[in-house]
Amino acid sequence: MTSAHTPSPTATPISYKDAGVDIEAGDALVERIKPLAKKTMREGLLAGIGGFGALFEVPKRYKEPVLVSGTDGVGTKLKLAFEWNMHDTVGIDLVGMSVNDVLVQGAEPLFFLDYFACGKLDVDTAAAVVGGIAKGCELSGCALIGGETAEMPGMYPAGEYDLAGFCVGAVEKSKILTGATVQSGDVVLGLASAGVHSNGFSLVRKCLERAGANTPATLDGKPFKQAIMEPTRLYVKNVLAALAAHPTDAGGIKALAHITGGGLLENIPRVLPDGLAAHLTHGSWPQTELFAWLQATAGIDHIEMNRTFNNGIGMVVVVSAAQADAVAATLRASGETVYTIGTIAPQGAGAQVVVA
Repeated sequence: MTSAHTPSPTATPISYKDAGVDIEAGDALVERIKPLAKKTMREGLLAGIGGFGALFEVPKRYKEPVLVSGTDGVGTKLKLAFEWNMHDTVGIDLVGMSVNDVLVQGAEPLFFLDYFACGKLDVDTAAAVVGGIAKGCELSGCALIGGETAEMPGMYPAGEYDLAGFCVGAVEKSKILTGATVQSGDVVLGLASAGVHSNGFSLVRKCLERAGANTPATLDGKPFKQAIMEPTRLYVKNVLAALAAHPTDAGGIKALAHITGGGLLENIPRVLPDGLAAHLTHGSWPQTELFAWLQATAGIDHIEMNRTFNNGIGMVVVVSAAQADAVAATLRASGETVYTIGTIAPQGAGAQVVVA
């Protein structure tokens, strides 16, 4: 008699591949990834992709290194990547969301790990995504040290996937940016964004639904879909160079704010001392065609735009008035588009960010 717990000897064998997990496809993806990751190698990397854990040694040039970590995803921007078959830049978004966050502490991103999850692994799609991740790491000077590809049948609709990213950076303990030295009279500089970056896409997708086929052919000189999907700008190398040239302890850069979910209104207060506010001048930076189209299509006011999107400013730099011009010149020389967008003043009874 066959036990209820014993398979029948005549049952057709079921392999892992029959169950929906293709180990060979996963191996093929790893081989595709290895040369991409190799381009991101940097000092400190001891062992990367292929082992059970990646090894990294904090560079010895740090005297009192403090590790700074960040994690994020890409959000509903991925829904458009699926719909429009545009997978090669969302990996840059994944990197940008974490490395730009780590940067605002004054930290240098050291290494990055990614998590790619899908229902059925398409090697070409996954390689395109990871290629973007590797490109983002290369542009940010951090090593793509490892990651995880999870093929989970039944968990995701066909053709869809999810991403998560994890970054670790380091900063000298004496050079951590906290915003504690920000004071009334300091100047607020804004570094231009590349577009929507990776926040506010639930509203972007509602705008696309409302517009239907009635969308412009181009925005800001780019094809419409490319303008919408333009990846997050990576500020790391240029801002780190500006920090080295204009350090906080010499009266230079005092605080940085990465403008992500919550826009200008919610992110700048995170680096301001109690009792101080950022007074931004409306119109001190241009509204791009992209953000003008989103605002007109959504039918929202400037307050809602500045709370939902970066609205054209991807990174805010708070600097002493005496060094504002010099810091702006350094950033412009490195390729950033820089606007003087406001000043720091006592908060009073109002909000911590006022755009008027």
